[in-house]
Amino acid sequence: MASGSANRTIMILMLALLALGASSVHGQGTRVGFYSTTCPRAESIVTSTVQAHFKSNPSIAPGLLRMHFHDCFVQGCDASVLINGTGTEKTSPPNLRLRGYEVIDDAKTQLEAACPGIVSCADILALAARDSVVMTNGPNWQVPTGRRDGRISVASDAANLPGFTESADSQKQKFAAKGLNAQDLVTLVGGHTIGTSGCQFFSYRLYNFTTGGNGADPTIDRSFVPQLQALCPQNGDNRVALDTGSQDRFDASYFKNLRTGRGVLESDQKLWTDASTKNFVQRYLGVRGLPGLNFNVEFGRSMVKMSNIGVKTGTDGEIRKVCSAIN
Repeated sequence: MASGSANRTIMILMLALLALGASSVHGQGTRVGFYSTTCPRAESIVTSTVQAHFKSNPSIAPGLLRMHFHDCFVQGCDASVLINGTGTEKTSPPNLRLRGYEVIDDAKTQLEAACPGIVSCADILALAARDSVVMTNGPNWQVPTGRRDGRISVASDAANLPGFTESADSQKQKFAAKGLNAQDLVTLVGGHTIGTSGCQFFSYRLYNFTTGGNGADPTIDRSFVPQLQALCPQNGDNRVALDTGSQDRFDASYFKNLRTGRGVLESDQKLWTDASTKNFVQRYLGVRGLPGLNFNVEFGRSMVKMSNIGVKTGTDGEIRKVCSAIN
């Protein structure tokens, strides 16, 4: 009897350790409702702040979504992209046009007044990215919280962010390095359904890209080329919708544009020419013969997955008093 009892105790302990290990791998120490007792209004304060800014400037929605992505792909989701100073991530070329810092600062000020030293800037950014999607009629999802803020922010670390000329293979490799697969890649890049791009990031595709024909990238729909050239004359610096006809609404029309050769960024259009990523684009489009995917559902799942990249929890990192500076 004593031996059997001891064996059961050992088995229970082993199962508990396995469960703990699984939790640390998959949950990364974050959980939904992390602030339910320490700062019950945390999420509602972030939401109301995003709503207020969105009403006066809808462009902050894609700005905050992009900022969260750029944060997570460098040093993990630790708000390192928010830190001011010479040589920080914020000063790196890929981050020079990020928008929405004032929204995070506003939310942080309100949270410090309500719950001093409790809510991290990293969590504010993750919540604000979700709320931005909701503001544009996109899906809502539960955001695991409990991240802490990082103390390191180096401009050169941002050099490896996926770029606008990136091949599909290179994009897949960079996502895989963060624990994200080809479906996550297509899904998260689908966030380009909202927002715009400066002409400087794609106008090279419109002029002298080839030596024959109209000189434009042949993967661009020929009827679309003159439209883009009108919006982006040579040396122009206007902003153009990444999802033609639906830039302010979060939906799957972005994938329809890839199918018809109307992807604005070269890296986006390449998702249609690579077999593995094209498969997921087609599944979002409901192509007959392939199992369909619901973009709204999968986007929430991939965002949760991305938001747990390299998070700092427990005693790692800190809770910044202001998001733009280390304590």
